Amino acid sequence: MYQPYGRENHIHTSGQLPLVDGRLPLTGNVGAEVSPEQAKLLARACVLNALAAVKSLVEDLDRIHRIVKVVGYVASAPDFTGQPGVVNGASKLLGDFLADRGVHARSAVGVAVLPLDAPVELELQVELTH
Repeated sequence: MYQPYGRENHIHTSGQLPLVDGRLPLTGNVGAEVSPEQAKLLARACVLNALAAVKSLVEDLDRIHRIVKVVGYVASAPDFTGQPGVVNGASKLLGDFLADRGVHARSAVGVAVLPLDAPVELELQVELTH
């Protein structure tokens, strides 16, 4: 079994899909069935779900000292190389919401398929205040 997060002084979320009201708004590979712009919006939904997982544990997002790292997985058509642009959707939201606390290291990884045929999946590593 697993939880949607792990916790010490840091929280490591499990991979978050872009579920909205319990369902995926789009499925398929970016660069084929899903456009890069659509995927960028889905990355924002992933980060909102990751922040919700953090909030379920700490109750107050003001306890976030900083976002340490974002790992974004993008289900990609074979010739699609725009994974960083997709994950920019998540990075921009974190910067807009958390300002300097949202600046982070990041990986954007292209993969063949994700759970439930989701186009994007995202993990956060968060450092908390004491």
